[in-house]
Amino acid sequence: MLSGERGLGFGSALRALLLGCLARFSILRRPPTALRGSFTPFPSLCRMLSALAFVLLCVQSARGQVCSPGFAFDDAAGQCRDVDECLTLGRVCQGGMDCVNRVGGYTCVPSEVYQRPYRQSSPVLPELSYPEPSDPVSDTFLPAPPRFVEPSYPRIRNPALCTLGYALAADGTCNDIDECETNSHQCHHTQVCINTAGGYTCTCAEGYWLFHGQCQDIDECRYGYCQQLCANAPGSYSCSCNPGFVLNPDGRTCQDVDECEEEPCNHACFNTYGSFMCNCDEGFELASDGTTCMDLDECSFSEFLCQHTCVNSAGSFSCVCPPGYYLYDDDRSCEDINECDTGNNTCTTEQVCFNFQGGYTCLGPLQCEPPHVAVSDNQCMCSAENPACKDRPFTILYRHMDLPAGRSVPADIFQMQATTRYPGAFYIFQIKSGNDGREFYMRQTSHVSATLVLVRPIKGPKKVVLDLEMVTVNNVINFRGSSIIQLTIFVSEHPF
Repeated sequence: MLSGERGLGFGSALRALLLGCLARFSILRRPPTALRGSFTPFPSLCRMLSALAFVLLCVQSARGQVCSPGFAFDDAAGQCRDVDECLTLGRVCQGGMDCVNRVGGYTCVPSEVYQRPYRQSSPVLPELSYPEPSDPVSDTFLPAPPRFVEPSYPRIRNPALCTLGYALAADGTCNDIDECETNSHQCHHTQVCINTAGGYTCTCAEGYWLFHGQCQDIDECRYGYCQQLCANAPGSYSCSCNPGFVLNPDGRTCQDVDECEEEPCNHACFNTYGSFMCNCDEGFELASDGTTCMDLDECSFSEFLCQHTCVNSAGSFSCVCPPGYYLYDDDRSCEDINECDTGNNTCTTEQVCFNFQGGYTCLGPLQCEPPHVAVSDNQCMCSAENPACKDRPFTILYRHMDLPAGRSVPADIFQMQATTRYPGAFYIFQIKSGNDGREFYMRQTSHVSATLVLVRPIKGPKKVVLDLEMVTVNNVINFRGSSIIQLTIFVSEHPF
């Protein structure tokens, strides 16, 4: 039983003492003659206590109108009146307990004991008692017994000798009733009953809270109990971690796992927060599984990685040049080997070694076709005085050059110019023979010079012999003659 009864003040104690005096010594269930001779001192004592109580109450009232606990001074009535705590304090009793106001306090009682609506019963008047006839008659005035006043709170029928929450034991003592054990409590089935002295308390288990009289589960996950993952459960919760983390001993926080300690990577491993990353050595690339390293085929990236041929190897690559070339210092470019300078050729002493891109050739001694005669190691001449030279070129000059395959076009590759100028003469430049594929043409740049232009790409290896003719015309003296440059072009197999 939960009790909120206040302690009585000094004035209330005096009133209780006075009422007890009157009830003990004035209201006796005996015939009027039974008290003669022995009842005389008691009325005097009661009158003395009444006078003393009156004086003390007057003195107390003169102290600034201070009331005992549980009372409040009423200015209109000029006296202290009881405070109804059940109305002024709101819901002071919990757990299926009802509030009952008392004079100077209140009491919490179980609902099954105190049932509303309350029906006020008729007041029970005390029976009059008379002194026994054998007792001496006293002329002392006996005051009328006080009239019983019905209390302002419902009365509990069949009151026990022990207060609520206690039970009378065989030895006459009052023992606490364990309402939780006897299942006589009013706690909700979701609540936990805790026995107390004279009553009990309804509470919620750990992980629950009281809401509208019922215990409801606390969703700990809403309040960030876990650092990463949280799973709520009735009355509890559990924390877990994302992959790459492990739960700390506190059961709430997570710690990063160093996966690199288990060496999951083929090459290098770098631990990250919650994961790891594998790295491969140069020349390798990471496979789709994220841990395996496989060879990187650098040659498949671009055809321009090597100037000629790219050869892939484990973790690397190498460039290879064709015969007649060597690998340059950058390990990618190919440079022509000049076999004529290095002496790595098969030319005889009578021959002349001519180097071109990717190879060489041995040129034999100059042989002029009659009636031309050799005037130098690369020039033949036919004299004008010789009648056989009338329709033949006066001079034939032999020249050689190399040309890489795939040369971008148009490109100026050779220049021709008159060395002897005659007054009144003009010059015509043309390709006399050898231009079967129409890869070349002559562009005259002045009245005494012209340029051989490559207009179509040409593939090698190939040797092209062009007769470039310069026609000299002089109308003043009615002269027409020609000179030829026989140009031999060695087209290489590769564009470098």
